[in-house]
Amino acid sequence: MLNDLRQKEKQLAVIGLGYVGLPIALAFAQQFRVVGFDTNAERVAMLQRQEDPSHQLQPADFAGADICFTANPDDLCHAHFFVVAVPTPVDEYKVPDLKPLQRASETIGCVLKPGDYVVYESTVYPGCTEDDCLPLLEQYSGLKLGDDFKLGYSPERINPGDKVRTLTDILKVVSGNDAEAVQTIAEVYRSIIRAGVYAAPSIKVAEAAKVIENVQRDLNISLMNELAVIFDKMGIDTQEVLKAASTKWNFLPFTPGLVGGHCIGIDPYYLLYKSRQLGYEPQVINSGRRVNDSMPAFVATKLVQLLLQREKNPAQTKVLVMGLTFKENIADIRNSKVADLVRELMKYAINVHIVDPYASPNEVALAYKMTLLDTPGRAYDAVIVAVGHDQYRTLDAAYFKSLMTELPILLDLKGLYTVRQADELAYWRL
Repeated sequence: MLNDLRQKEKQLAVIGLGYVGLPIALAFAQQFRVVGFDTNAERVAMLQRQEDPSHQLQPADFAGADICFTANPDDLCHAHFFVVAVPTPVDEYKVPDLKPLQRASETIGCVLKPGDYVVYESTVYPGCTEDDCLPLLEQYSGLKLGDDFKLGYSPERINPGDKVRTLTDILKVVSGNDAEAVQTIAEVYRSIIRAGVYAAPSIKVAEAAKVIENVQRDLNISLMNELAVIFDKMGIDTQEVLKAASTKWNFLPFTPGLVGGHCIGIDPYYLLYKSRQLGYEPQVINSGRRVNDSMPAFVATKLVQLLLQREKNPAQTKVLVMGLTFKENIADIRNSKVADLVRELMKYAINVHIVDPYASPNEVALAYKMTLLDTPGRAYDAVIVAVGHDQYRTLDAAYFKSLMTELPILLDLKGLYTVRQADELAYWRL
């Protein structure tokens, strides 16, 4: 397989061209002939113009790539090595939504041929690849695993916005349905991953390893958030506590904050779902999720308290929220907990304005039915810095005071600033 791909006698296909799929497709396209498939025709048209809808890659990143972007599934007919990188969201009840994964499996099944490989990268619960995806591949292709084609799982580890730990510099976990599959899949990925590959003993182990990476981070942040709530009641600055504790060599440097996005804020629900299917109700994972999901309401309540302390009626106030994306320096607004914070503020009839230098106003309006302003206005009663974009890190107290009325309030959710407490500016941070 590897030699055929290198000689470009066979094609590699990547299904799903978002934050995960596009970098993978372009990396493979430096070595092989690649078909990049996405069901979003508008996204495909942008990629054909060398425009990344996620604003993570530049036109130079497309240079030298032997790739055809398409929304036509017929263009997958000549591919022999398929990489699936579609989203794995949850529904409104926090139940895994496998529809994108199922549709991708059906699409591949229709073009699957003897000797082909299918590798999934989407984050799932252990067993999903073999129990939910494989039957669709076999049903739509009429082929049988092992006899006719190979199956693998190689969890994505892309960190959006990270310019240091890029795709090729992060060790890649690979797995397959048998030893031959593992060897071939490892060889294919090793051709683009400078950091090397790690072969997991089974597909389920690789799936489990991926999901607990994000569960662990979720739990560590939930502890920091719970500590922030406790220390706030004590009148202690959480950031100062963490600074002092970090002087010990084995203290883990996690910080409190809003936990959104499509990894930490979503993936734990996949493991929760599978565990409940097996009759076990997880205690620790559940607790961490509850704490992190409660933080928008906690912050909103804190602001209302500060407004009342300054004798301001929340229903007659105007508040600026700076940042809506789920993390700094990216355009991704999926599962943004800042949006939840805005909704919590609106419950108090607060007039909320939102700005973000990265987010798309159209996407914000479509996803959250909220209006994104181009620039901040004036005469705000409070400002909440919710995302640590680079543009916000150089701002100072004078700038924030210029945006606000008398008795201004600044909430710094990312701990970006060191502001001297003064009568004219009430400053609070997580």
